[in-house]
Amino acid sequence: MDPHRVGPTAVRPESVHVALTRGMVLEDRQTGFVGAAVAVEKSGGKHLVVLEDRRGVHRAFPLGPGFWLEGRPVIVDPPAPRRRPPAGPVSAGGRRLTASGSYAVEGKRARVARASRIWVEGKHDAELVEKVWGDDLRHEGVVVLMLDGVDNLEEVMAAFGPSPQRRAGVLVDHLVPGSKESRIAEQVRAMPGGENVLILGHPYVDVWQAVRPARVGLQAWPEIPRGTDIKHGTLEALGWPHADQADIARGWQRILATVRSYKDLEPSLLGRMEELIDFVTAPGTR
Repeated sequence: MDPHRVGPTAVRPESVHVALTRGMVLEDRQTGFVGAAVAVEKSGGKHLVVLEDRRGVHRAFPLGPGFWLEGRPVIVDPPAPRRRPPAGPVSAGGRRLTASGSYAVEGKRARVARASRIWVEGKHDAELVEKVWGDDLRHEGVVVLMLDGVDNLEEVMAAFGPSPQRRAGVLVDHLVPGSKESRIAEQVRAMPGGENVLILGHPYVDVWQAVRPARVGLQAWPEIPRGTDIKHGTLEALGWPHADQADIARGWQRILATVRSYKDLEPSLLGRMEELIDFVTAPGTR
């Protein structure tokens, strides 16, 4: 039986208000589109929720009535403001710092998401960026999305449609002369609107190597032979479990847990991320 159908003698359920949370799975009652909430935007004075379906398709819908949540009609309100206690180190002057080294803005709500975006290659990149720059990005309203591989960059940028006010910043691995990544970057820059896309990268094959090796007790990250998966090879060189994807996930979490602030990352990543944030938050962008 369709859980949305109301019989002739049944009482139609009354819509209730719910505050939007990230990951909340909603169904738009008019179109039937079902997806998880990944961002909130403000356009024309209205709040929009961006839903992502299981195929990775994104669609935006006005917040308010017209949604199903777990089989019941709901009115979706903007997210409740998050007031988190200040965390991180303290400067010599007594001011709290974020993990990126910026002064923490205490007692201020995260701003509504910008139209401009930053993309990173994958899950591990996104988790590292969140750990170090998460507070700064929320303060600026910058959403970080995953490409799931640099090979998708042209398609993602074509769908995004960058403009002078709607910029795209992209962080990629192994952006060195002659690499596949550098060739794709040049192709994207030549696309319509490509001048509004800033593609930067670090020289490492994988973002793992942007963590200072001393954090895991090494003087340098091991050299992994060509043809060997770098994550698998790194864990093997460290003497950590490396048999399957679950071992790789646990190994990365073990490395990520050693990162306390920007001081635990290599400068070649730090500078690139700061440039990307400046690019998508420059005056005149939205």
